[in-house]
Amino acid sequence: METVKILEKPTNLSWDYDEEADVLYCAVGEPRPAEGVDIGEGVVLRFDPARREVVGLTVIGLRARLIKSLESED
Repeated sequence: METVKILEKPTNLSWDYDEEADVLYCAVGEPRPAEGVDIGEGVVLRFDPARREVVGLTVIGLRARLIKSLESED
């Protein structure tokens, strides 16, 4: 089985939240071109196939998920 790098002590982790679209974008290092791999439930893993490493993560509907989770606790 080939090795896939997930996180190896990144020196720079950044994020951006698009309030209008309710989407959270996280990048390991500087954002760069990558392939999106839908891992389910509105989560897309950003993967650099040339380097075989995870370079980011996109969470769709972050606010909606939080509200739903908080409401289910009541």
